[in-house]
Amino acid sequence: MLLYGRNPVLEALQDGRVSEVLVARGVEEAFVAQLKATGVRMKFAPRIELDQLAGTTQHQGVLTEVEDLEWASVDDILDLAEKRGEDLLIVLLDGITDPRNFGAIIRSAEVLGAHGVVVEERRSAPLSPVVAKTAAGATSYLPVAQTKNLPRLMDALKKDGVWVYGAAGEAAQDVRKVDFSGKVALVIGAEGEGMRRLVREKCDALVSIPVRGRVQSLNASVAAGILLFEASRGRA
Repeated sequence: MLLYGRNPVLEALQDGRVSEVLVARGVEEAFVAQLKATGVRMKFAPRIELDQLAGTTQHQGVLTEVEDLEWASVDDILDLAEKRGEDLLIVLLDGITDPRNFGAIIRSAEVLGAHGVVVEERRSAPLSPVVAKTAAGATSYLPVAQTKNLPRLMDALKKDGVWVYGAAGEAAQDVRKVDFSGKVALVIGAEGEGMRRLVREKCDALVSIPVRGRVQSLNASVAAGILLFEASRGRA
């Protein structure tokens, strides 16, 4: 897989997954010096060559080839929470198909202390270079797993004492007033459609983010970030 963007490439370098990077001519010397300090082999090329290889101009002047990102398992997420000695905080995505939203949610989840993200196999964006770039290196640290059946996973988590909160704009319960102590799962639905009916019914509670403007809904990744912040604040 081609990996591009400075943070994702630097994280891959730290993990020892990169032996050579392609750098656009004209990139500032400070960044070149940062790459040199890692000892990686560098090859310089015209920026247009990187544009063509990456299929985008948003590569920030560097790309490399790494092994494809691999899905973790739900057990990996549970194990991470146990290893840290923390109550589980997991994010369940129901129909997030935009790779930038997917990557942004992974990034927020890692930054705000979640133990993993889970998607349903047939209702998710793949783990792609766009996801990796938007996640800004978070895919190196946070398990991202697939499940065949999200409602069934929710049932299993609930049996294990996990309280499941679904994000719904019309919900009466204000997310700022929720007690997020204990084991928690946050469910984020698809842009525009929200959660599927069965997923919504499996939630223990629905919560909303108060809005004051005329626009009455938030981007899915923004909503996920706010819920994660509230959950992490309530668990400090």
